[in-house]
Amino acid sequence: MLQQVVAGSAIVALAAAEPDSGDDLRRVTTTAARDGDDWVLSGSKIMALAAPLATHLLITARTSGNPADTDGISLFLVDLDRAPAGLHMHGYRTIDDRRAADLVLDGLRLPRRRPARRRRPAWPSLEQARDEGAAAVAAEAVGAMRKVLADTVAYCKQRQQFGQPIGSFQALQHRMVDMYLELEQAAASLYLVILNLDDADPWCRAFGVSAAKATIGRAARFIGQNAVQLHGGMGMTEELAIGHYFKRLTALQYEFGSTDYHLARFAELTRPGAHPR
Repeated sequence: MLQQVVAGSAIVALAAAEPDSGDDLRRVTTTAARDGDDWVLSGSKIMALAAPLATHLLITARTSGNPADTDGISLFLVDLDRAPAGLHMHGYRTIDDRRAADLVLDGLRLPRRRPARRRRPAWPSLEQARDEGAAAVAAEAVGAMRKVLADTVAYCKQRQQFGQPIGSFQALQHRMVDMYLELEQAAASLYLVILNLDDADPWCRAFGVSAAKATIGRAARFIGQNAVQLHGGMGMTEELAIGHYFKRLTALQYEFGSTDYHLARFAELTRPGAHPR
């Protein structure tokens, strides 16, 4: 499977979020029960990015434990080319014009292809993959904010009002400086992620990722909204890139955990006694 992903012949989409889980992927109510040699999955998933384009789905389901337990979470690979019965997919476009889908698993039957053996816990790998995904979109967001700020400064130098460029107005200059400060804070937090992403201590990785995602989410909202406002009505048109960047920055605030989720996670990680060392 990994060879197919690397070669580009397979596209795997993760289906982990549920209607009642919010950003907490540990809260899994989708169940996987044994029936003879098969696994039978029942439940629902929401906002599975790229699912309409995927050749395979990677679905989280609970094989044991309570809804918030991490030990009972398992991952199941579904081959969509075989049109599995019991899987219903509703596809749609997101605000940044990508593809996603909501899924209903109504007795989805998956044959066991390997001899029975002790299943490895899925949560540690899922949590690490999510942190690495958050780091990737954080880097994308910083790059997008640099472009948005540069376009905004250039537009303010060009746009004339009262016989002079609007960029000469001190109030607008102050606003662009505030945008620049937010951008530099976001870039600094991204370096924190890069330095801690491969740390052997999961706490250090989580600390860096959540600190950066919360900081960058705040900056993306501030810079995106101010860029559109400084562009005026032109910022909402399809012709200028600024509106498209704004939509993407808005979506990035929620990918791999929202700004609020990572802020709460950071608070939990930094409370007294939270670090195992």
